[in-house]
Amino acid sequence: MNNKFSKILKKKNRSKIICLTAYSKNIAQIIDRHCDIVLVGDSLGSVLYNYKSTKSVTLDIMIEHSKSVRMGVKKSLMVVDMPHNTYRNSSEALKNAKVIISKTKCDAVKLEGGKKIYNIVKTLIKNKIPVMGHLGILPQSAKNFKAKGKKTIERNSLLKDAKILDELGVFSIVLECVESSLAKEITKNIKIPTIGIGASVYCDGQVLVTDDLIGLNFIKVRFVKKFANITKQINNAIIRFKNEVKNKKFPKKINSY
Repeated sequence: MNNKFSKILKKKNRSKIICLTAYSKNIAQIIDRHCDIVLVGDSLGSVLYNYKSTKSVTLDIMIEHSKSVRMGVKKSLMVVDMPHNTYRNSSEALKNAKVIISKTKCDAVKLEGGKKIYNIVKTLIKNKIPVMGHLGILPQSAKNFKAKGKKTIERNSLLKDAKILDELGVFSIVLECVESSLAKEITKNIKIPTIGIGASVYCDGQVLVTDDLIGLNFIKVRFVKKFANITKQINNAIIRFKNEVKNKKFPKKINSY
Protein backbone atom coordinates (compact mmCIF):
# COMPACT_ATOMS: atom_id res chain seq x y z
CA MET A 1 0.00 0.00 0.00
CA ASN A 2 1.17 3.53 -0.75
CA ASN A 3 1.90 6.35 1.66
CA LYS A 4 -1.72 7.54 1.72
CA PHE A 5 -2.83 4.25 3.26
CA SER A 6 0.02 4.31 5.77
CA LYS A 7 -1.14 7.73 6.96
CA ILE A 8 -4.67 6.41 7.50
CA LEU A 9 -3.48 3.32 9.37
CA LYS A 10 -1.15 5.37 11.59
CA LYS A 11 -4.09 7.46 12.79
CA LYS A 12 -5.52 4.43 14.64
CA ASN A 13 -5.88 5.42 18.32
CA ARG A 14 -3.94 8.65 17.65
CA SER A 15 -5.94 11.25 15.73
CA LYS A 16 -9.38 11.31 14.17
CA ILE A 17 -9.87 10.47 10.49
CA ILE A 18 -11.98 12.96 8.53
CA CYS A 19 -14.06 11.53 5.68
CA LEU A 20 -16.70 13.25 3.55
CA THR A 21 -18.55 12.44 0.34
CA ALA A 22 -18.12 14.17 -3.01
CA TYR A 23 -19.91 13.62 -6.30
CA SER A 24 -18.27 16.39 -8.34
CA LYS A 25 -14.99 18.23 -8.84
CA ASN A 26 -16.34 21.45 -7.30
CA ILE A 27 -17.17 19.91 -3.92
CA ALA A 28 -14.16 17.57 -4.03
CA GLN A 29 -11.62 20.38 -4.34
CA ILE A 30 -13.12 22.15 -1.32
CA ILE A 31 -13.25 19.16 1.03
CA ASP A 32 -9.93 17.73 -0.18
CA ARG A 33 -8.12 20.44 1.82
CA HIS A 34 -9.62 19.19 5.06
CA CYS A 35 -10.21 15.46 4.61
CA ASP A 36 -8.12 12.33 4.95
CA ILE A 37 -10.57 10.36 2.80
CA VAL A 38 -12.93 11.54 0.07
CA LEU A 39 -15.67 9.00 -0.60
CA VAL A 40 -17.65 8.86 -3.81
CA GLY A 41 -20.63 7.25 -2.13
CA ASP A 42 -23.52 5.48 -3.80
CA SER A 43 -25.55 7.77 -1.55
CA LEU A 44 -25.56 9.97 -4.66
CA GLY A 45 -28.53 7.83 -5.73
CA SER A 46 -30.82 9.45 -3.20
CA VAL A 47 -28.97 12.76 -2.84
CA LEU A 48 -28.68 13.64 -6.54
CA TYR A 49 -31.04 11.35 -8.43
CA ASN A 50 -33.90 11.01 -5.94
CA TYR A 51 -33.76 7.21 -6.11
CA LYS A 52 -35.64 5.42 -3.34
CA SER A 53 -32.52 3.44 -2.48
CA THR A 54 -28.89 3.01 -3.50
CA LYS A 55 -29.84 -0.21 -5.30
CA SER A 56 -30.68 1.75 -8.47
CA VAL A 57 -27.18 3.25 -8.76
CA THR A 58 -25.25 1.79 -11.70
CA LEU A 59 -21.57 1.24 -12.31
CA ASP A 60 -21.58 3.83 -15.10
CA ILE A 61 -23.10 6.49 -12.81
CA MET A 62 -20.45 5.82 -10.14
CA ILE A 63 -17.65 5.97 -12.70
CA GLU A 64 -18.76 9.26 -14.27
CA HIS A 65 -19.09 11.02 -10.91
CA SER A 66 -15.80 9.55 -9.72
CA LYS A 67 -13.98 10.88 -12.79
CA SER A 68 -15.23 14.34 -11.89
CA VAL A 69 -14.25 13.94 -8.22
CA ARG A 70 -10.77 12.74 -9.19
CA MET A 71 -10.09 16.11 -10.81
CA GLY A 72 -10.70 17.82 -7.48
CA VAL A 73 -8.81 15.45 -5.19
CA LYS A 74 -5.10 16.10 -4.82
CA LYS A 75 -4.06 14.97 -1.33
CA SER A 76 -6.84 12.83 0.17
CA LEU A 77 -7.32 9.11 -0.27
CA MET A 78 -10.12 8.65 -2.81
CA VAL A 79 -12.51 5.74 -2.26
CA VAL A 80 -15.35 4.70 -4.56
CA ASP A 81 -18.39 2.66 -3.54
CA MET A 82 -18.95 -0.47 -5.61
CA PRO A 83 -22.68 -0.26 -6.38
CA HIS A 84 -25.35 -2.90 -5.82
CA ASN A 85 -25.06 -6.04 -7.99
CA THR A 86 -21.49 -5.34 -9.08
CA TYR A 87 -19.80 -7.78 -6.67
CA ARG A 88 -22.13 -10.78 -6.48
CA ASN A 89 -19.18 -13.15 -6.86
CA SER A 90 -15.39 -12.94 -6.89
CA SER A 91 -14.89 -12.78 -10.66
CA GLU A 92 -17.57 -10.11 -11.12
CA ALA A 93 -16.12 -8.09 -8.25
CA LEU A 94 -12.57 -8.28 -9.60
CA LYS A 95 -13.66 -7.31 -13.12
CA ASN A 96 -15.72 -4.34 -11.94
CA ALA A 97 -13.18 -3.15 -9.36
CA LYS A 98 -10.50 -3.10 -12.06
CA VAL A 99 -12.83 -1.07 -14.32
CA ILE A 100 -13.53 1.43 -11.53
CA ILE A 101 -9.87 1.90 -10.68
CA SER A 102 -8.65 2.11 -14.28
CA LYS A 103 -11.35 4.59 -15.38
CA THR A 104 -11.46 6.79 -12.27
CA LYS A 105 -7.87 6.51 -10.94
CA CYS A 106 -9.29 6.14 -7.43
CA ASP A 107 -7.18 4.68 -4.61
CA ALA A 108 -9.62 2.09 -3.26
CA VAL A 109 -13.13 0.64 -3.42
CA LYS A 110 -15.69 0.13 -0.66
CA LEU A 111 -17.90 -2.95 -0.28
CA GLU A 112 -20.75 -3.70 2.13
CA GLY A 113 -20.70 -6.83 4.29
CA GLY A 114 -18.53 -9.15 6.31
CA LYS A 115 -18.45 -12.96 6.33
CA LYS A 116 -20.84 -13.16 3.35
CA ILE A 117 -18.33 -11.44 1.07
CA TYR A 118 -15.23 -13.14 2.51
CA ASN A 119 -14.06 -14.70 -0.76
CA ILE A 120 -14.82 -11.52 -2.72
CA VAL A 121 -12.75 -9.30 -0.44
CA LYS A 122 -9.99 -11.94 -0.35
CA THR A 123 -9.85 -12.00 -4.17
CA LEU A 124 -9.67 -8.20 -4.46
CA ILE A 125 -6.91 -7.85 -1.90
CA LYS A 126 -4.98 -10.77 -3.41
CA ASN A 127 -5.08 -8.83 -6.68
CA LYS A 128 -3.72 -5.71 -4.95
CA ILE A 129 -7.00 -3.79 -4.94
CA PRO A 130 -7.31 -1.85 -1.65
CA VAL A 131 -10.66 -2.33 0.08
CA MET A 132 -12.61 -0.33 2.66
CA GLY A 133 -15.18 -2.35 4.58
CA HIS A 134 -18.70 -1.36 5.61
CA LEU A 135 -20.67 -2.92 8.49
CA GLY A 136 -23.83 -2.12 10.43
CA ILE A 137 -26.67 -0.81 8.30
CA LEU A 138 -25.94 -1.90 4.74
CA PRO A 139 -28.02 0.36 2.44
CA GLN A 140 -27.59 -1.92 -0.58
CA SER A 141 -29.36 -4.80 1.16
CA ALA A 142 -31.08 -3.35 4.25
CA LYS A 143 -34.75 -4.21 4.80
CA ASN A 144 -34.97 -1.69 7.62
CA PHE A 145 -32.77 1.15 8.79
CA LYS A 146 -32.71 0.47 12.51
CA ALA A 147 -29.48 0.75 14.51
CA LYS A 148 -27.44 -2.43 14.66
CA GLY A 149 -25.86 -4.20 17.63
CA LYS A 150 -28.45 -3.95 20.35
CA LYS A 151 -29.11 -7.70 20.49
CA THR A 152 -26.40 -10.11 21.68
CA ILE A 153 -26.52 -12.29 18.54
CA GLU A 154 -26.21 -9.22 16.32
CA ARG A 155 -23.36 -7.82 18.45
CA ASN A 156 -21.38 -11.04 18.23
CA SER A 157 -21.97 -11.28 14.49
CA LEU A 158 -20.82 -7.71 13.81
CA LEU A 159 -17.73 -8.09 15.97
CA LYS A 160 -16.87 -11.32 14.17
CA ASP A 161 -17.40 -9.66 10.77
CA ALA A 162 -15.10 -6.78 11.76
CA LYS A 163 -12.36 -9.21 12.81
CA ILE A 164 -12.77 -11.13 9.55
CA LEU A 165 -12.36 -7.97 7.46
CA ASP A 166 -9.38 -6.93 9.57
CA GLU A 167 -7.67 -10.29 9.02
CA LEU A 168 -8.41 -10.17 5.29
CA GLY A 169 -6.49 -6.88 5.02
CA VAL A 170 -9.04 -4.13 4.46
CA PHE A 171 -7.51 -0.78 5.45
CA SER A 172 -10.53 0.58 7.37
CA ILE A 173 -14.17 -0.16 8.12
CA VAL A 174 -17.18 2.16 8.03
CA LEU A 175 -19.56 1.43 10.92
CA GLU A 176 -23.03 2.73 10.04
CA CYS A 177 -25.55 3.18 12.87
CA VAL A 178 -23.80 0.67 15.11
CA GLU A 179 -24.72 0.86 18.80
CA SER A 180 -22.16 2.99 20.69
CA SER A 181 -20.73 0.40 23.09
CA LEU A 182 -20.36 -2.11 20.23
CA ALA A 183 -18.64 0.48 18.04
CA LYS A 184 -16.23 1.06 20.93
CA GLU A 185 -15.63 -2.69 21.33
CA ILE A 186 -15.05 -3.22 17.61
CA THR A 187 -12.65 -0.27 17.44
CA LYS A 188 -10.72 -1.64 20.40
CA ASN A 189 -10.52 -5.19 19.05
CA ILE A 190 -9.28 -4.63 15.50
CA LYS A 191 -5.97 -3.24 14.22
CA ILE A 192 -7.43 -1.08 11.46
CA PRO A 193 -9.32 2.22 11.86
CA THR A 194 -13.10 2.41 12.17
CA ILE A 195 -14.98 5.31 10.61
CA GLY A 196 -18.37 5.97 12.11
CA ILE A 197 -21.62 7.37 10.82
CA GLY A 198 -24.14 7.33 13.64
CA ALA A 199 -21.76 5.02 15.52
CA SER A 200 -20.44 7.26 18.35
CA VAL A 201 -17.30 9.23 19.09
CA TYR A 202 -15.44 6.00 19.91
CA CYS A 203 -14.67 5.32 16.24
CA ASP A 204 -11.28 6.33 14.84
CA GLY A 205 -12.93 8.76 12.44
CA GLN A 206 -16.22 10.09 11.14
CA VAL A 207 -17.94 10.28 7.77
CA LEU A 208 -20.96 12.30 6.66
CA VAL A 209 -22.65 13.07 3.36
CA THR A 210 -21.41 16.58 2.54
CA ASP A 211 -24.81 17.69 1.18
CA ASP A 212 -26.32 16.77 4.57
CA LEU A 213 -23.85 18.66 6.74
CA ILE A 214 -24.05 21.87 4.67
CA GLY A 215 -27.86 21.84 4.69
CA LEU A 216 -28.31 21.27 0.97
CA ASN A 217 -30.20 18.05 1.52
CA PHE A 218 -33.50 18.13 3.44
CA ILE A 219 -32.80 15.01 5.46
CA LYS A 220 -33.72 14.50 9.09
CA VAL A 221 -31.85 11.60 10.64
CA ARG A 222 -30.26 11.28 14.04
CA PHE A 223 -26.64 11.01 12.93
CA VAL A 224 -26.67 14.18 10.79
CA LYS A 225 -25.70 17.55 12.22
CA LYS A 226 -26.16 20.53 9.92
CA PHE A 227 -23.06 22.69 10.19
CA ALA A 228 -24.34 25.26 7.67
CA ASN A 229 -27.49 26.30 5.83
CA ILE A 230 -26.25 26.60 2.26
CA THR A 231 -29.84 26.35 0.96
CA LYS A 232 -30.63 29.71 2.56
CA GLN A 233 -27.51 31.30 1.03
CA ILE A 234 -28.36 29.97 -2.43
CA ASN A 235 -31.92 31.23 -2.10
CA ASN A 236 -30.74 34.71 -1.05
CA ALA A 237 -28.30 34.88 -3.97
CA ILE A 238 -31.02 33.95 -6.47
CA ILE A 239 -33.40 36.56 -5.03
CA ARG A 240 -30.70 39.22 -5.49
CA PHE A 241 -30.08 38.05 -9.06
CA LYS A 242 -33.82 38.11 -9.87
CA ASN A 243 -34.26 41.61 -8.41
CA GLU A 244 -31.24 43.03 -10.24
CA VAL A 245 -32.42 41.59 -13.57
CA LYS A 246 -35.96 42.97 -13.08
CA ASN A 247 -34.63 46.40 -12.06
CA LYS A 248 -32.12 46.43 -14.95
CA LYS A 249 -29.15 46.57 -12.58
CA PHE A 250 -27.70 43.39 -14.07
CA PRO A 251 -25.92 42.96 -16.38
CA LYS A 252 -23.87 46.15 -16.23
CA LYS A 253 -21.27 47.23 -18.79
CA ILE A 254 -18.58 45.27 -16.97
CA ASN A 255 -20.68 42.10 -17.41
CA SER A 256 -21.30 42.65 -21.12
CA TYR A 257 -19.22 42.36 -24.31
